[in-house]
Amino acid sequence: MLAENVLLDQKAVVQRRGKVVRTLVAGVSSSLKGAGVAVVKEKAVVKGRTDGGFQVTAAGQDYEAKRLLIAAGSVAVVPPIPGVRENLGNFVLTNREVLELPEIPKDFVIVGGGVIGLEMAAYYAVAGSRVTVVEMLDHIAGTTDREISSMLQKEYRKKGVEFKLSTKVVAVEPGKVVCEAEGKTLEVPADKVLLSIGRRAATEDIGLENIGVAMERGVILTDDKCRTNVENVYAAGDCIGKVMLAHTAYREAEVAVNAMLGKRDRMRYNANPSVIYTHPEVACVGMTEEEARAAGVDFEVKKLSMRFSGRFIAENEGADGLCKVLIHKKHRNVLGVHMIGNGSSEAVWGAALMIEQELRVKDAKEIIFPHPTVSEIIRETIWEFDD
Repeated sequence: MLAENVLLDQKAVVQRRGKVVRTLVAGVSSSLKGAGVAVVKEKAVVKGRTDGGFQVTAAGQDYEAKRLLIAAGSVAVVPPIPGVRENLGNFVLTNREVLELPEIPKDFVIVGGGVIGLEMAAYYAVAGSRVTVVEMLDHIAGTTDREISSMLQKEYRKKGVEFKLSTKVVAVEPGKVVCEAEGKTLEVPADKVLLSIGRRAATEDIGLENIGVAMERGVILTDDKCRTNVENVYAAGDCIGKVMLAHTAYREAEVAVNAMLGKRDRMRYNANPSVIYTHPEVACVGMTEEEARAAGVDFEVKKLSMRFSGRFIAENEGADGLCKVLIHKKHRNVLGVHMIGNGSSEAVWGAALMIEQELRVKDAKEIIFPHPTVSEIIRETIWEFDD
């Protein structure tokens, strides 16, 4: 069936987003209450040490504890570009404000071609904006496998997204973004500008210096048990600057709590999955080809079109994608899995498990995958290797 004259109700999208967030927050709050956790929704500052441990103050109330877990998160990086701070929150947006826009901007400029920028580019391009992504690097998606990121860029271009790579933003003025590339100045029309050049640990003004917590460039230094240099002080999440992803933070918090309880555990990042929630999706875990070469790892790689998955073909008319698997040439264990194609985000956890358990090719071949699923593409690609 062909739908015609379809209009997007952006206000309804914002309302729906708010409803989902409120539902999730209420669920977490209920779980905390059920566990007997007291939540204080105020800014907290570590005042110093006490005989029993540490003292923290919030809204004029002091709290004492034997242990501290610092999970201060991160904030968007706001660069010292002329015109940025002057227009922040109105013409210039961060990841917070961009999710509250009641109307779709005609010309939308995104500064930074990382995950957040790409996800917003994908949405606003489909919603009707003329989207331009300005990126200082010569490629998008940061450390994502280069072949995968190139494929994603081609898909974005089909949707009308324009990319200005190896380009630096030098000024922001209402109605335009001024850039430099190859020694030339260019102006990009803009009704709204999104800053998405990265995030920094939110460790300023929370009193960590009062107890001597070691930091480097604003990031809290931790070991593989999420311990800081101060006994009984732990840290997890974006504020330790390892991998700034929510699911990584969950795991870091678990490791920290286990360390407090004396349980054997340690934080590992070699099987940490990442997803770019665009259309098509990108999902990756483990080493990329670029990382393996840089580390001097002797590896093999196999690739298959996502169209080897019947489920993918059925649900993605005329679309294609890629699944790439890296293995250690000698030991034959899985090192990395990288996919572009819808359904990838729901399949990548299985690849993470293979890497975490150091499964060899012959071990992975014995796993039974449900049919029909997009995840079968991982199995099909692994079967391209010799045991």
